[in-house]
Amino acid sequence: MVLGTLTITLQVPDSGSLKEKRHVVRSLTAKLRQTFNASVAEVGDQDLWQSAVIGVVCVSSDARHADEMCQKILRFVDGNADALVTGSRFELVHV
Repeated sequence: MVLGTLTITLQVPDSGSLKEKRHVVRSLTAKLRQTFNASVAEVGDQDLWQSAVIGVVCVSSDARHADEMCQKILRFVDGNADALVTGSRFELVHV
């Protein structure tokens, strides 16, 4: 079993409050869960109103498939979020 882990750092420039940022983050995490059937959560910068860190995990029997899924997710976030991707970190964990 292989876990593909992806951490995405986002900037939410149009956010003027935590409520606005959380709306953007919740919308994005729901889209990711629905589209990719991956586990998604806000994992950092929860008290900052213009920054967010999203964690994504996908499980596969094949490392290449896990890598492809995480790359697709990153491209989706980059093209469909009301936020700017400022950084990402990908890791494969063999269990």
